[in-house]
Amino acid sequence: MAASEVAVGIIFLSQTVVGALGNSSLLLHFLVHYLMGFKVRHTDFMIQHLLVANLLALLCRGVPQTVAAFGVKDFLRDFGCKLLFYLHRVGRGVSIGSTCLLSVFQAMKISPENSSCSELKVKASKYIGFSIYLSWILYLLVNIIIISHMTGKRSNNNITIMKDYGYCSSVHTDKTSQLLHSALLTFPDALCVALMLWASSSMVLILHRHKQRMKYVHKTSSLRSSPESRATKTILLLVSTFVSFYTLSCIFQICMIIIYNPHWLLVKMGAIVAVSFPAVSPFLLMSRNFSASRLSLSGIRNRKIPDVRRNM
Repeated sequence: MAASEVAVGIIFLSQTVVGALGNSSLLLHFLVHYLMGFKVRHTDFMIQHLLVANLLALLCRGVPQTVAAFGVKDFLRDFGCKLLFYLHRVGRGVSIGSTCLLSVFQAMKISPENSSCSELKVKASKYIGFSIYLSWILYLLVNIIIISHMTGKRSNNNITIMKDYGYCSSVHTDKTSQLLHSALLTFPDALCVALMLWASSSMVLILHRHKQRMKYVHKTSSLRSSPESRATKTILLLVSTFVSFYTLSCIFQICMIIIYNPHWLLVKMGAIVAVSFPAVSPFLLMSRNFSASRLSLSGIRNRKIPDVRRNM
């Protein structure tokens, strides 16, 4: 086994283990607080689905890539290859959708009362659950097309026009079908990215205007930023990280479509970039918003006590 393949295997293993631990620990945090009876905020609900989607995308791509990088070949049959690629695409799509909903909801939440989003702000919270489950259904249906293209390496002996992904292969189709399939798979992602950029721009503008107003307020009132401001900055960091990795992933995917027989290093680099956001995002949430989440939960717990006393 070449040293370069070992190095790539170590990168995949590190990404998978660290990312799985980060997403699982944050999910466990939300589960414990839910079992303790704390109120679940709308942003927490969206983050929980983001974490589940991250785990799905990370494990279904990172684990087989790690196994293949360490020299274990042809360990997946046709069904396993189709299933893993399909679940990875679904997890990746829901991760995009959840991040998009987070940014759009936060942009509406911090918008001024006299803005055009004031009416939507009241109605948005009612449709968050519906929107999240709709994104799951949408990506489950759209990515069915992946099943017809992927095949296990054991099953491709009689097929000559293939693209090798290390542990699976994909069947080449004619250019027209390939463009239609790419457009169908890319359209929901492109729409989500456009909404993210719009929401992020709105949040940056709102925060800038707020900062300008705070210059005229006494310094003691601006020593600490509000929880809404901290949550907004966290989501902006999450969105900017996602857009960066998504852009790199799209570049690698375009290169692999254009190049007839892409080099194995190009395929591996594309896979590394594809699982980078699911591996990194939970640590961005923990570093920026975890303390704020604990403060808000403790505030909810403290508010429950006087309510009980009044009922008594």
